Amino acid sequence: MVTLQEILAAREDRQRLQREMLERNPGMTLLCLTVVMPGSMKRNRQSLIVANAALDALTAQFGSSGLQTRDLPTGFEAYLLTSLPAVEAKRAVCRIEQEHPLGRLFDIDVIGQDGVPLQRADIGLEPRKCLLCDQPARWCMRGHTHSTEEILARIDEMVNAYV
Repeated sequence: MVTLQEILAAREDRQRLQREMLERNPGMTLLCLTVVMPGSMKRNRQSLIVANAALDALTAQFGSSGLQTRDLPTGFEAYLLTSLPAVEAKRAVCRIEQEHPLGRLFDIDVIGQDGVPLQRADIGLEPRKCLLCDQPARWCMRGHTHSTEEILARIDEMVNAYV
């Protein structure tokens, strides 16, 4: 189990690493993969299955240029560089997230040279839907519409159906 402070520190460290990778690789677009896993247990059987599936999908689409992975108590992270413009990379990533059986559990940020992650709206897409209902995921997350147990049960169903 990880604390909120550990999660926030990991996020800051991830942002630092992203900045460093972009500075060292001018003209490249950075992809940053994490796994959607609510609650205080970020690294478990399900999260590792999702992470490996996402990594396979990403490297099949983009190759493994500059690939770095970190398997941390706060969750799996992967970083990948591509020469594709950020908008093209975002379109490809969104296709993966929409078409892969576990894609809804992939959180793949696309970060251009300006260091700012592209949003789905930047390429004309709607926000991601909740795992349990048709509302935007952020709306349910902020409103605590569903319990962590309900969401984890749905994640278990998705992972078990995949394996």
